[in-house]
Amino acid sequence: MPGKSSDQRRALDALNAAMVPVFEAAGAEFIDPDIIQPADVFLERSGEHIRSRTYLFTSPDGEELCLRPDLTVPACRYHLEASADPAQPARYCYAGKAFRHTPGEPGGTPVREFDQVGLEIFGAGGTARDDAEVLALTLAALKAAGIGGYRIEIGDLGLFDALLHSIDMPERWRNRLKRQFWRPRAFRDLLRQLSAGKRKARTAISGLLDEMEASGLEPVAFVEQHLEALDLQMVAGRTVEQVAGRLAEKLSDRSQPPLTPEQTALIDDYLAIRCAPEDATARLRAIAGRTGDIFNAAVDLFEERLGAMREAGLDLAAMEFAAVFGRSLEYYTGFVFQVELDGAEGASQNIAGGGRYDTMLADIGARQQIPAVGLAIQASRLIGIGGSGGAA
Repeated sequence: MPGKSSDQRRALDALNAAMVPVFEAAGAEFIDPDIIQPADVFLERSGEHIRSRTYLFTSPDGEELCLRPDLTVPACRYHLEASADPAQPARYCYAGKAFRHTPGEPGGTPVREFDQVGLEIFGAGGTARDDAEVLALTLAALKAAGIGGYRIEIGDLGLFDALLHSIDMPERWRNRLKRQFWRPRAFRDLLRQLSAGKRKARTAISGLLDEMEASGLEPVAFVEQHLEALDLQMVAGRTVEQVAGRLAEKLSDRSQPPLTPEQTALIDDYLAIRCAPEDATARLRAIAGRTGDIFNAAVDLFEERLGAMREAGLDLAAMEFAAVFGRSLEYYTGFVFQVELDGAEGASQNIAGGGRYDTMLADIGARQQIPAVGLAIQASRLIGIGGSGGAA
């Protein structure tokens, strides 16, 4: 599309005017974060789903920048810059454009920008209560916009993290499994590699690992010697130390006992859970009986969150819990949710979502981890499906 018509712009302005007051009434300060942002945060923390569609450019002084692909990270940066004490509770809401390349219909023009309305809560202490409130405020804002008839899917990356920490394995394996969580095929391939009887298969670098083990050299020295012997140069963007570290990890993996069938079954059984949230509790407790205190504590938080949702007036029967659901942004650390609506010809469309991301603020400069949870509504997607800024 070359741009929006005046009617479309007026409709979006009406939606924003209907939804933003819902967040302001909940104590949020309205902000307008910068459109141009440092690119490194999005490239490192948002995940391939966002990285591959972000508009990147270099400033005259050589800094790599981007047009904000969403407003959560810019809101985090605003908080760190504007707050006298970032660890103190704060709430912000916003309504503005985000810029992300999204292929259109075959032969059509890609979508390059869209309107996003959202809320971020930083530094609050009641994890379960705040999770429930964010979802409740999402639905309240959609109601104010005249939207109904949606489906709600929820997940919990904290449960997955707790499960992995309940299983005896090297920390690097946990990190690799968590990195691949959003890529089901790659996740399954990795799990097979780490499981009994699968990791001893020869691979493209098996011979190189054999040489490294036989050489007795330190990893960096081995890589330097190997490059010199073959008269090779490092690929741009990677260092000798990075390559050596990766090879050292793979060599160390050879001496690690593989995951047992019982351990992989725990992961498989957890990821197979897809049901009403109330029904999920019993299945999670059954898995907890095979693990230990870490996973049990995560299930306790899950149940506490369900209780907070009931207190907030949310209908749990209208939701579905899926253990494999994590949204497409890799910075989430706990509760996640997505609101979907059937579009043309039955195609499902994501109109809102959010969740908890407790490590983000520390990753981008805070002196300590600061609890954070938020939501984003794709206002542009509400045009034409009932969104008019009126009550449902």
